[in-house]
Amino acid sequence: MSPETTPNASNHSLIQPLTSVTELLDFDAMFETRQPMELELGSGDGSFLVHYVSLNSGRNFLGVERLLGRLRKIDRKARRAGLANLRLLRIEASYFLEFLVPPGCFDAIHVYFPDPWPKRKHRKNRLINERFVELAHRVLKPGGRIFLRTDDQDYFAQMNAVFGASRSFSSVETPTELAGVVTDFEQGFNAKGIPTLRAAFRQS
Repeated sequence: MSPETTPNASNHSLIQPLTSVTELLDFDAMFETRQPMELELGSGDGSFLVHYVSLNSGRNFLGVERLLGRLRKIDRKARRAGLANLRLLRIEASYFLEFLVPPGCFDAIHVYFPDPWPKRKHRKNRLINERFVELAHRVLKPGGRIFLRTDDQDYFAQMNAVFGASRSFSSVETPTELAGVVTDFEQGFNAKGIPTLRAAFRQS
């Protein structure tokens, strides 16, 4: 029986308890099957994550979200879909990357429509910055990729600037099949004529 159809997938919460906020996480212990792993930071309502996980049974996925209500919504969706290759964590994304992730864990990182903090005085709060590039380099496997989306032109420029300035990453294309999996939020603003801005980078 494949992991995504395991009966336990629909009976037990996929939200993982954090027993420590200082010790590195053991991702192998979280999943029933050891296979390549991808990460989504800021999973929101889970409309991207649940769909994408359902298309990729040969990979494990971890969704990180700060708000418990959103995590519970994703948990319900994923268990209804029988997704045993997905786990969820409630924690702030930057702290998670900085302190809880062992080096070289992820084959890919997805960050879609993070808070743009549009006011100039608040831009220091943006997730994607120079330090984020360093953390992404540490937690990705060699050749790992990071996929970014936003609808904010200024934030998009910042994303490209910080990754473009790094010798550790090179720009690549977002695969067509990945670009075709959109969030509910994304569908809404696309319908209003607001385009999705995408960037992707491969660890050198």
